[in-house]
Amino acid sequence: MLNGADTPTPFGHTLIVGAGPAAIHTAVHLAHGGWCGLLGLMNRLGPHSTQLAKELERSRFTLVSSMQTASTDTYRIQASITDWYEGCDRLDDRWDTLFLCTPSDAYNDVLRALQPDSLTRLKTIVLLSPGLGSNLLVQSLLGASSDRIDVISLSTYYAATKFEPGSFIAARTKAYKKRIFIASDKPGSTAVRNVKRFVESLGVQCTVACRSIEAESRSVTTYVHPPLFMIDFSLDEILGSGTSKKSMYKLYPEGPITPDAIRAMVRLWRDISEWLRSLGAEPVNLLRFLNDDNYPVHEATLSRDEIDRFTEWEPLKQEYLLYVRYASILIDPFSVPDENGRYFDFSAVPYKQAYQDGNGKWMIPRIPLEDYKKLKLICGLAQKANIAMPQASALIESFEKRLSEFIRDKGADRVHPELFVDTTSADVEAVWREMRRGL
Repeated sequence: MLNGADTPTPFGHTLIVGAGPAAIHTAVHLAHGGWCGLLGLMNRLGPHSTQLAKELERSRFTLVSSMQTASTDTYRIQASITDWYEGCDRLDDRWDTLFLCTPSDAYNDVLRALQPDSLTRLKTIVLLSPGLGSNLLVQSLLGASSDRIDVISLSTYYAATKFEPGSFIAARTKAYKKRIFIASDKPGSTAVRNVKRFVESLGVQCTVACRSIEAESRSVTTYVHPPLFMIDFSLDEILGSGTSKKSMYKLYPEGPITPDAIRAMVRLWRDISEWLRSLGAEPVNLLRFLNDDNYPVHEATLSRDEIDRFTEWEPLKQEYLLYVRYASILIDPFSVPDENGRYFDFSAVPYKQAYQDGNGKWMIPRIPLEDYKKLKLICGLAQKANIAMPQASALIESFEKRLSEFIRDKGADRVHPELFVDTTSADVEAVWREMRRGL
């Protein structure tokens, strides 16, 4: 595993699969920190890749990552890629590590296109944003190569990153997560230690979980997005024809947060927790996870005892505590108020709405389409284990009803083909086989 100067590196020759903001950010920091040798970037064919290729040519294949600091100074670093691929047709067999920086529902298509059996040097695949069961799904897709390839799951991408305006080669990070979890299902994994060191080099705490399913269960979106964004209030904003003036994390009527939405969140968390326990995995203390690993509130708002004992309380108190938590982060409780005493409007996050792609086909944004696909996989796996998930099933049924109405209203020939693709049944069977094999 050597770099261009024949110096050993932790990840060796590394290929970044995907070309979104998280991919650009990860690529720059891998190269800048000396974590890899050759650095490749690959993206599927499409309008994004076409524009990206033009920018890469102009920049001489240099990518940029910036960080806005508290003092308003911008810290910028850059790195050059050695290889650029539009699609998988001409992929060279010289990659030791793949970082999959695509949505988890794309893993199936990506790995079938990559043909891992032909990548004889490949030793490690890192999943930047997996869902529950993604690691086992990838292992099943590797087939005969699964024994030689170590698949590492991150609980979630470790930062909040967007493209700089007007660019596909420059990414700006506004914040890092406090802590993420990672795991490999291979005993004594060397790769998991290297990933931990890389994440910690960015100033993010990184905890190694015992199993991939436990790391993947530590993603806040799994518990928060479905009950807030797969409901009628949010879908009216996302699928509606007018410009949305609502916010994703505000209380009703400015946003979707109501006692009923919080009740659904608690019930979904309980559904998933029961399934995790059936697998021998430790469920998440949802309130502690939201507070300690994501966005905290003052102890005057929620006491340490209330947070730490969240799993012990009856459902009604759990709902109350979560509602208090969301009401308390309508503003950033730790921001400095302005001259009028106003704190930063933390919850004013606009909805992304349904849009038409470059070919004029209607598409639904990742929130909530990706969340729906992740939840459907979880629900299918729970059914295999004879675990009832009534809240998850209700959210899925509600979303599918609205999706069918959206397709009917727009016309089936005018919506993106992806809205008709559902690999859940096959994915559930693949993950279930891997689960049974590991027992």
